[in-house]
Amino acid sequence: MEKILIAASSSAGMKNLEETVRAARYEVSIAGTAAEAGAALMKDEPGVMLLSADLPDMPEILNKGKEAIPDLRIILITEENSGPGDCNYIRINSQPAEIQQIIRLNFELRELKQQNYALKQQSELPLSLNLIAESEPMRLILEQTEEIARHEHAAVMISGESGTGKKTLAQSVHLLSSRKEYPFLEINCAAFPDILLERKLFGYETESSAGKKGVFEIAASGTVFLNEIRELPLNLQEKLLGMLEKGYFSRTGGQRKIDADVRIIAADTCRDRPPARPCFLEALYLRLNTFAINIPALRERPADISALARLFLFQFARQFNKKFREIEAQAAERLKQYAWPGNVRELRNVIERGCILYDDTVFKMSYLPGEILSGRKDISEATRESVSDIESVVDEVACQMIRQAMRKTGGNISRAARELGIPRGTLRYKLKKYQTAL
Repeated sequence: MEKILIAASSSAGMKNLEETVRAARYEVSIAGTAAEAGAALMKDEPGVMLLSADLPDMPEILNKGKEAIPDLRIILITEENSGPGDCNYIRINSQPAEIQQIIRLNFELRELKQQNYALKQQSELPLSLNLIAESEPMRLILEQTEEIARHEHAAVMISGESGTGKKTLAQSVHLLSSRKEYPFLEINCAAFPDILLERKLFGYETESSAGKKGVFEIAASGTVFLNEIRELPLNLQEKLLGMLEKGYFSRTGGQRKIDADVRIIAADTCRDRPPARPCFLEALYLRLNTFAINIPALRERPADISALARLFLFQFARQFNKKFREIEAQAAERLKQYAWPGNVRELRNVIERGCILYDDTVFKMSYLPGEILSGRKDISEATRESVSDIESVVDEVACQMIRQAMRKTGGNISRAARELGIPRGTLRYKLKKYQTAL
């Protein structure tokens, strides 16, 4: 049921207005002072407020309404023949049908505004839905994205937990750049065996065939997104580094030099978990790290949760032809309290699930899955501490692997480096870094 707040002093005319509004099957709350109006706005989150123009603290209530609910529709209640006769005014002695029509028009205008906002987000950055920026960290990231996109030859390294939107950000960089008319291709470096991955990236040639193009050729003048970059085998790291430094490459099994006119955007989830491969060439890392962006976990930017949830709600309501228009205040608060281990991807799935299973104008608390309702994964100090300690866990794993290799080879650095599959110089650097732990 749609909600209306009537902020007015008590009078016979106001009583009649209240009855007219209730007759149209709206949920009505009443406030006679600025304090009461502020409390009702926070508690009920109405879509429309009817505000008496002669209320002593009317300006204060007006400000409270705009601050509490940015898309709140405010209709002033005026005496006969006072104020312009547009949809933002109701004359107190108007006919009930006229009053109800004006209120209905304001609810429709509010819905259109919300839908236009969602469409604007998608049209300006077609793939930036997951990158809505209400929080300060995400606002800075989107500002950086626009600037980075202009430098079309510079590599980008995007880090962040799984589900934070690394691919979406990479697509946004591509779409904002002069390369947007050319291909955007993704390769997950953890999804293929080493030999197949090399062919996927660089293509191949054989004596019996003309060979096949890899993504670096197919995406000529466009962008290649290398997901899970730390899973790239050492020999392919060296080959990629050579391509970035020289500006050309050769297919596997071939000799012909092929221009590498592509932008490389890499993604790294090492903040999430230790990389499967303990070695990553420092020179390649520095080359890819021309522009570095770290996307915060969703639990670290709760200001984005409600905005994202609303956008997903509009998207799936249209997709599934459902009536959903808003999220219940209790449900929105519960979403903010949940820790979102799966980040934006998990939030999107939760809203999609609710839109598939239910059909209502309001997305209610009861439509959330049991795991979220239970509170077992709410944000807590323990969760925050464990997240901040991930890097120390990665260091501990690396230290253990180096210790085992050094013991196995009797302290021989060259043999230990071969055992670990890393260059000897890298091992020396690690030994120096972890010398107190070793």
